[in-house]
Amino acid sequence: MDLNHAARCLDKLGNPVRLEVFRLLVRAGRGGLAVGEIQDHLAIPASTLSHHISHLVNAGLIRQARESRVLRCTPNFGLMEDLIGFLTEQCCVGVGAPKGRRQAS
Repeated sequence: MDLNHAARCLDKLGNPVRLEVFRLLVRAGRGGLAVGEIQDHLAIPASTLSHHISHLVNAGLIRQARESRVLRCTPNFGLMEDLIGFLTEQCCVGVGAPKGRRQAS
C-alpha cells in the first residue's frame, strides 16, 4: 500500500458515520449485512446511509453485492489488513536525521 492510498482510506474512515458503518460490518464478519440491517443498527436515514456507503465502496473499504432485492455490504478485510500493516510496519525501528538537515561533520 502506498501513502496516497492509505491517506484516501483514512480520509474516508475519518467521518464518524462511515467509521461506525465500517466497524459494524467488521463485527458482522465475512457475511456482512444488508443495507437495511445497517440502517436498523445505526438508526440513520436511508439517503444518509447510502451517501456514506458509497464513499466506503469507492475507497474499496467495503464491497456490495446484490442478492435478489437485497444489497449486502461486506468489509474488505484484505484492504483493512493492508492499511493496518501500512500503519504499523515501521513500528519501533527508530528515526534517522530529518531530510532537510545536514549531518554534522
